[in-house]
Amino acid sequence: MKKPFRIIISGGGTGGHIFPALSIANALKNRYPDAEILFVGALGRMEMEKVPAAGYKIIGLPVVGFDRKNWLKNLVVLWKLYKSIALAKKIIRDFQPDIAIGVGGYASSPVLKAATQKGIPTLLQEQNSYAGLTNKLLAQKAVKICVAYEGMEQFFPKDKIVLTGNPVRQDLQRSVSGELRIEACQYWGLDDTKKTILILGGSLGAKTLNESVLNNVEMIRLSDVQILWQTGKYYYKDIMAVRRPLPLNLFPLEFISRMDLAYSIADLVISRAGAGSISEFCLLGKPVVLVPSPNVAENHQTKNAMALVKKDAAILVADKDAKTDLIPLALQIVEDEQKLESLSDNILKLALPDSADKIVDEIEKIVK
Repeated sequence: MKKPFRIIISGGGTGGHIFPALSIANALKNRYPDAEILFVGALGRMEMEKVPAAGYKIIGLPVVGFDRKNWLKNLVVLWKLYKSIALAKKIIRDFQPDIAIGVGGYASSPVLKAATQKGIPTLLQEQNSYAGLTNKLLAQKAVKICVAYEGMEQFFPKDKIVLTGNPVRQDLQRSVSGELRIEACQYWGLDDTKKTILILGGSLGAKTLNESVLNNVEMIRLSDVQILWQTGKYYYKDIMAVRRPLPLNLFPLEFISRMDLAYSIADLVISRAGAGSISEFCLLGKPVVLVPSPNVAENHQTKNAMALVKKDAAILVADKDAKTDLIPLALQIVEDEQKLESLSDNILKLALPDSADKIVDEIEKIVK
């Protein structure tokens, strides 16, 4: 009897890494129900909560990122990295995977390096249009590199690249059917006759997006638009503690767990330019205003956004301009049916559906 596949998926840190990883795991389970899947993440990071909630086992490494401002703190970082490398080797030795998959994040490097040293094949999933240093280094030994953007030959060996797209949350496809719109209105107490803007700052929140809203409260109050606003857990309490009442057409939420409902009601989305989010917008054909975060390595969010802007598939507002320009522009666009339709048509052309299954195809080829 053939033994079941044993697969390690490593990485995390943000939803942009975790949700693709879970989508790959779910696609593997759909095709190989007896496959044994182990996640390896970083202690204290988001994956340590989200992965078990999705029904998978995860082991955490003490690895953390380097401190670019205070180099003395990196002595502790190096010690944690040393411990993580040793633990990664033990995990590989004990679990004996058929393949190790890296999705980006602190834990990817120790695990994939340990796998390579043991002769275990590795596969990378690069979400961004601009590859980070870690994945560039890991790519030298990887068998395949699954990417979401064209032109990645500038970072990786051409013969290893497969254009698969980024896997997205599997419950989102229903969002475009229209059947959920009424349910979404009932769920949040929204008005089905009004245009709706969805603001997504990520699970932790985006300070610039939140300040953009607060700076334009009166403009929002006077508009005939309703705004569903994910503030993020870092900012929600402070926003709700503001003395002046918020407009009745502004709906602040700490976190949106029902993204299928949120997308179904959204006529326009305002978001950071994380690769996973962009892949969702493309797949769903959602008009979007992107405000790239300036606080990311290699400014990769701006590069992600520009890949869409060059094809008239999104609007870009610079972070430095957002507090004054973002909300007035969004309120203008959401009332412009021709502009919404054009953005939707163009972004839909960039969609790469069935990404998780395409990645499993590559895993299957390597393992078999």
